[in-house]
Amino acid sequence: MNGTSIEVPEGFARSTVQREGERGRAWLATLPGLADELLRRWDCEPTEPATHGQVGIVVPVRRRYDGTPAVLKISFPHPGNVHEPDAFAVWAGRGAVRLYERDDARFAMLLERVGARLGGGSGTRSGAGVSSLADVEDTDEAVTVAGRLARRLAVPAPDGLPRMSSLVAEWEYELRDEDRELGSPMPARVVAAAIATVRELGNDQPDTLIHGDLHFTNVLRAEREPWLAIDPKGYVGDPAYDSITLLRTRFEPLLTAPDPRAAALRRLAVFADAAEVDRERARRWAQARAVTAAHWGLRHGDPAWVITATEALAEALT
Repeated sequence: MNGTSIEVPEGFARSTVQREGERGRAWLATLPGLADELLRRWDCEPTEPATHGQVGIVVPVRRRYDGTPAVLKISFPHPGNVHEPDAFAVWAGRGAVRLYERDDARFAMLLERVGARLGGGSGTRSGAGVSSLADVEDTDEAVTVAGRLARRLAVPAPDGLPRMSSLVAEWEYELRDEDRELGSPMPARVVAAAIATVRELGNDQPDTLIHGDLHFTNVLRAEREPWLAIDPKGYVGDPAYDSITLLRTRFEPLLTAPDPRAAALRRLAVFADAAEVDRERARRWAQARAVTAAHWGLRHGDPAWVITATEALAEALT
C-alpha cells in the first residue's frame, strides 16, 4: 500500500477474499490506486484512515476547494450495490445523506459526511463521534424514528430502478426450492404462509422508492436533520417491506418475552403506525422475509443462534 493515500484495512481485505475469492483479491489490488484517482478527480484529501463495512471502504475526506467534510465510499462490484446512488439522487438529501459525486462503473460515491461517521455497507458504521439508532436504548423510540424516516423516504420512484413486483415469480420458486433442498427446516405452514404473501402481495406494490435495508445502524444522528439514512438498496415497492430489519436488529427482547408473537407484533405495530403502512402487510412481509433470511443463513453459514432466532421469528409471525 506504500505510495498511496489510503491503506486498505486488513480485516476488510481478509473478509473480501474469503467471500469473493480471486475476484476479490484482484479487486483489492486495484483499490488503493482507484481511491487515489477518485481523490484527485474529486479534489479531496483524506482526513482519517479508511474504515469499512462488509462490502466497501469509507474514507473520511475534506473537499479542498471549500473545506466541506465528506466521505469517499467504494464498494465491491455487486448487483446489490448498483442502485444506491440512484436512491440518494432521488432523495436529494431529504431524509438521507447527500450525494456529491458518483462513478457508477467503479461503484464509488462522494457523500455528505455526517459528523465523523458514515456506513461502509451492510449495517456497519465507521469513524467516531456520531451515534446511530442502535445507540438509542428505548426500542420503541428507535423504531418510531425509523418508521417516520421510512415514510419520508417512500417517494415516487423514477423509471429504471428495480421493481420488486417483477421478482415475485422468482421469489416463490426460491422459497419452494430452498425449503426442499435444505430438508424443510421449518414447518410446512410457515413456508406456505410466506409463499402466500409473495403471491398475494407481491404484485400489489406501488411504484414507491424504499430504502430496502432500513435497520438501526443505517440511520445516523446528524446536524442538518435529526436523523439521516445511509446504505439504501434503491428498491421500488411496498414500504412495509422494510419491517423485518427492525425486528432482527434486536432479537433477544422478542425471543425472551413471555409471548414472543405478541412482542413482535407490538414492535411491528409501532413501525407500521410511524411509517403509515398497514399493520397486517408489515406482519406478512416480515414473516415472509424471515423465512427467506433463515434459508439464506442455512445456505451461507450464519451462526446457529441467528438461524434459530430467525426461524423462531418466522414461526411466531405465521
